[in-house]
Amino acid sequence: MIPSQKHLFDIPDEITYLNCAYLSPQLKSVKEAGISGVSHKSSPWELMPQDFFTESEHCRSLFAKTLGADKECVSFIPSASYGIAVAAANLNLKSGDEVVVLSEQFPSNYYMWKHKADLVGASIRTVPKTNGDVTAAVLDTITEKTAIAAIPNCHWADGTLVDTQAVSKRCSEVGAALVLDLSQSAGVIPIDFNSVNPDFVITVGYKWLLGPYSFGYMIVNKKHRDGQPLEYNWMARENSEDFSGLVLYRDSFQPGARKFDVGERSNFILMPMAIAALKQISEWGINNIGNSLSHFTDKIASRALELGLTVPNKKERAPHILGIQFQSGVPDRLAKNLQRENIYVSIRGNSIRIAPYLYNTNKDVDRLFTVIKQSL
Repeated sequence: MIPSQKHLFDIPDEITYLNCAYLSPQLKSVKEAGISGVSHKSSPWELMPQDFFTESEHCRSLFAKTLGADKECVSFIPSASYGIAVAAANLNLKSGDEVVVLSEQFPSNYYMWKHKADLVGASIRTVPKTNGDVTAAVLDTITEKTAIAAIPNCHWADGTLVDTQAVSKRCSEVGAALVLDLSQSAGVIPIDFNSVNPDFVITVGYKWLLGPYSFGYMIVNKKHRDGQPLEYNWMARENSEDFSGLVLYRDSFQPGARKFDVGERSNFILMPMAIAALKQISEWGINNIGNSLSHFTDKIASRALELGLTVPNKKERAPHILGIQFQSGVPDRLAKNLQRENIYVSIRGNSIRIAPYLYNTNKDVDRLFTVIKQSL
């Protein structure tokens, strides 16, 4: 168990923030790295050509090591939708094919697939919403017609889990590609990438990876390295480190998945912030983070059940996101009462989404349930 790490964040005592799935608070170290990056832009004469490459390679290695991925498969993206667009551009889809997505999946992992399906005469097949085993529902939805399964490994709205290993096996059986959106789980739930072997993995960096907004990561399977990037920036080309030879245009790219990096990936403000965040996550360890948050959400689930509320079974929910359902809908006054007490959660339909992190304490849980009781 990792003890409360609130001292590493700038969170006032009167704030109870249980909404990391929305946007993580910033570590003090990440804030300092960003301020330092802003300051460096004031002295551009101190910026050397190698600086466009050294930090990004450090970040690439750190991300790969932290998540247990191959460094050569990692690229930088500005958003989940950018990564999904890269995946869609490099996966085959033809008339009559199906793309499998979860019910009420986050829009960034839907719109591009709908667009591509419409272009070629394919269709979107949605996994039916279920209060039970989501993995079983996904496996039942994947058929011989499935060309691509584009799913998260936990639902953004309530944290229900999807067994990526089981889905990967089913995709292999029918010859479907697997695209994973880990935006709501990277940094908390470990994945054995060698075993799951997804075609593409996309994650934003501003949630559970504690990094800045507009900065994310993509893992590209080796079999797609000859694919096409969305843009053709100079830095992705071979020998781009030699500034004196940039107009000696080359057809060849940098090795690995670097060809898929977003342009201006060396952002001298965001990159140091991402590095600072990954260093801290690496120090804690993803398994330790997940186990600590699981202990915390177990307490919240137990308190909810005592009030007659509904939560997913432990084996069907992520360790860090918990959906609490109200049988008669969320009380009208709950949102206003939470706001008055500076308690932050997300309200989704007839449930509230609780997404704690290591900065939370038992006091936060007590404050939350005091308001819930008053609102029932």
